[in-house]
Amino acid sequence: MLLALLLLIAPGALEAPQPATRSAPASLTGTVVSIHDGDTISIRTATRTVRVRLYGIDCPEYRQPFSQRARRFTSEMTFRKFVTVHIEGRDRYDRILGRVVVDGTDVNEALVRNGLAWHYEIGAGDRRLAAAEKAARAARTGLWADKDPVPPWRWRRRGGRGA
Repeated sequence: MLLALLLLIAPGALEAPQPATRSAPASLTGTVVSIHDGDTISIRTATRTVRVRLYGIDCPEYRQPFSQRARRFTSEMTFRKFVTVHIEGRDRYDRILGRVVVDGTDVNEALVRNGLAWHYEIGAGDRRLAAAEKAARAARTGLWADKDPVPPWRWRRRGGRGA
């Protein structure tokens, strides 16, 4: 009787759990084959080439001050080097969002610490990136040497016209 009542109240409650769906790997490795800008690179893995957007940061846009320095910095750190990408998800352009590590160095954090990217807060944010930006601002490093640097998201909204 109790079993019949339980089945009426919660149909499916006694069914076996379904197997978990297959999820994407938490990280990938490969060689950087292209630098698109300061915060977007392409990596050749063992089986394919993927575009990766560095997670949690935003580098200056093309024609924006410090854009070329950010791109050059990313290139010097990563081009033709073996990297690990810790995957955080995908963006609206279907690029992998990730933390890129080369020779033990977090490239995302290095860009922010050297004043070549803003910490772009997503959700709760990232304390390391926030601390790196705070230190760069205090030292007036890179783009923080400018009196009033324009964040890339504002630059894009203004059609690439700065202040």
